[in-house]
Amino acid sequence: MNTSRRLPRVLALAVPLAAVLATAACGDAGDSAASASAVSTAVVSAQAPADQAAKGTVASNRLTVATAGKAAQAALAKCQADGLGFVTVSVVDRAGNVQAMLRGDNAAQHTVEASRQKGYTAAAFGANTSDLTDRTKGDGATVADLPGTLFLAGGVSVKSANASIAGIGVGGAPDGRADQACAAAGLDAIAGSLQ
Repeated sequence: MNTSRRLPRVLALAVPLAAVLATAACGDAGDSAASASAVSTAVVSAQAPADQAAKGTVASNRLTVATAGKAAQAALAKCQADGLGFVTVSVVDRAGNVQAMLRGDNAAQHTVEASRQKGYTAAAFGANTSDLTDRTKGDGATVADLPGTLFLAGGVSVKSANASIAGIGVGGAPDGRADQACAAAGLDAIAGSLQ
């Protein structure tokens, strides 16, 4: 097996996770100043000079790692409080890149990809996955045939200025509505800090 191809992906997941854990440690230690400053700018914008559009590029918004971590922690905490700590929570940007992921105790392996796909589907379509299920019905090809998407309840869209910038996906509960409730708790935890 060629592990050299896996290394960049592992590192890409490890760095945001380390930041999430560091943020959690700051919160647990009572260092509210560090935590507040980390979350004060919840949305990072790839700002560019005014003439950037003329050069053929655009700016895009995404959650900060601290905000993504806060959403993931709140979603997992809701599931744990409901006796569903065996889920995985993924917070992804609009392109589906994982910004934060927390795998609950005893979460099955399939929950990792399911949570990421639910988060990506919500981010890409700008809607909660539970609201998108009707689009998967019909004869012939449907949106359910799009690679990397999962149209099961458990993904919520994160919006800034009415534009979808991220998604929170939860996978592993016996009922998608429970996944959805946990993802919604993650969104509620960061809603006040979104611009």
